[in-house]
Amino acid sequence: MGFGKKVFILYVFGFLLFDFHCQALVHRHHFVVKETPYTRLCCSKKILTVNGKFPGPTLHVHKGDTIIVDVHNRGKYNITIHWHGVKQPRYPWSDGPVYITQCPIQPGGKFRQKIIFSTEEGTLWWHAHSDWSRATVHGAIIIYPKHGTSYPFPKPHAEVPIVLGEWWKEDVMEVLTTMIVTGGDPNNSDAFTINGQPGDFYPCSKPGTFKLMVDHGKTYLLRIINAGMNEILFFSIARHKLTVVGADASYTKPLTRDYVAISPGQTLDAILHANQWPDHYYMAARAYSSDTAVPFDNTTATAIVQYHGHYTPSLSPSLPYLPYYTDINAAVNFSGSLRSLASKDHPISVPLKVTTHLISTVSVNTFPCPPYHPCEGPNGARFAASMNNISFVNSSIDILQAYYNHVKGVFGDHFPSFPPLIFNFTADDLPLILEIPKRGTEVKVLKYNSTVELVLQGTNLVGGIDHPIHLHGYSFYVVGWGFGNFDKYKDPLTYNLVDPPLRNTISVPINGWTTIRFKASNPGVWFMHCHLERHLTWGMETVFIVKNGKHPETRLLPPPPDMPPC
Repeated sequence: MGFGKKVFILYVFGFLLFDFHCQALVHRHHFVVKETPYTRLCCSKKILTVNGKFPGPTLHVHKGDTIIVDVHNRGKYNITIHWHGVKQPRYPWSDGPVYITQCPIQPGGKFRQKIIFSTEEGTLWWHAHSDWSRATVHGAIIIYPKHGTSYPFPKPHAEVPIVLGEWWKEDVMEVLTTMIVTGGDPNNSDAFTINGQPGDFYPCSKPGTFKLMVDHGKTYLLRIINAGMNEILFFSIARHKLTVVGADASYTKPLTRDYVAISPGQTLDAILHANQWPDHYYMAARAYSSDTAVPFDNTTATAIVQYHGHYTPSLSPSLPYLPYYTDINAAVNFSGSLRSLASKDHPISVPLKVTTHLISTVSVNTFPCPPYHPCEGPNGARFAASMNNISFVNSSIDILQAYYNHVKGVFGDHFPSFPPLIFNFTADDLPLILEIPKRGTEVKVLKYNSTVELVLQGTNLVGGIDHPIHLHGYSFYVVGWGFGNFDKYKDPLTYNLVDPPLRNTISVPINGWTTIRFKASNPGVWFMHCHLERHLTWGMETVFIVKNGKHPETRLLPPPPDMPPC
């Protein structure tokens, strides 16, 4: 094989492409989506996997790399793959959300996805972004510093992905179908998992419990991912503290705590010091649910931190402290304590002059059911969800294709900049008429390089609860949050504009608000939605279209030739 412009080299995780023009490494991977038999909780079933693994394969890259992933759908369902938290500069074509940036990869189909890493450094993850396939189709992404640079903390002895998930005994697609047909809440999961295993407290699960082997005196970087579908989680390790040093692939000031709170979609990098007496210790995860009226999975997943050495372990590993399921203060105090590193080597750039002010409610709603056909939602209605009183409806072709090719009638551009209905959003008793949203496919168009402030306002319609909101294509600064209704005169005075955390997913507290800021410097079509899967299914989502800039390097790149057909 001759050299020429590019050299192909066999690589451990796929193929490695070296481009002499740009001096960048392009890693190649092959994802085969297929059904694979798995046994959990004494029951066997087939689940959708990538390359037969649950969780799926971990991707290893360095900051600024590009990877090519050939996705081959050998399953029986349509599929898309999203690279959660990867900004994909000017290239939303591989971002993945179904009917937003692509049509699904149909059974038997293929799609070559190019994933472009830029400023991200730390832990992200990938997952399916169609129906509820992400329950089992997901995996970690580890982004190391650029070659020649290092972490802003002492290098750990080892790095370990800790992927938190949910498991249903029944087929998760049947859970989704039943929820849609009945209009009610979905069945709760039967277990939480840590790296695919429920742990010692579930039937038939003890032999498979994940074990983290450690040496006394050494440090371990835990790359924690909440891949769960519907629950925010508390996570901790018995008699050990965790020092958080990163969140959503951005470094943070070290924050040492007995526990962490992590929402679906979020990632945390936390250092574990193996500084306790050699023994076996449980790490554990269980739900945080701010609304006691909403059913949730109240089980506890465990794994074991096991010290090397010659000793007689305790008869039973020590259990960690975990806040109570409904401990709102524990959840918000943790997330509200995170700060960007904001150092010389890792600076931040908080937008100070805002050109585009937006406020959006995030609400659980209801739709009436047909006469004589009561549903299982509140008062015989169907559950729904909305942003700014619009419950999002997917179109028959993806919005990105329609935008790029100037196809009319696929979406509207009238997503409101402010709530169309003004009321006491967090009052205890709200009129039932306010529960019913409009249906629509409305997007918000932003000028290139505009600086955006978005206030996400929770409401108590149907019932208040935390909402982890994820924005594709961007990380954003979380400059403020609070309980109750946002006060545009008083609350901005409390903003942190010095070292706010840089996130891609943030939880809006129950009956409260969160303010984020970002610069709209990534042209394209970018999804924003609640990462509680039931709320996404019900319509709590919208789309930002960021227009092209004036120069070629500020414009949307053209699509690849193999975009999946609609």
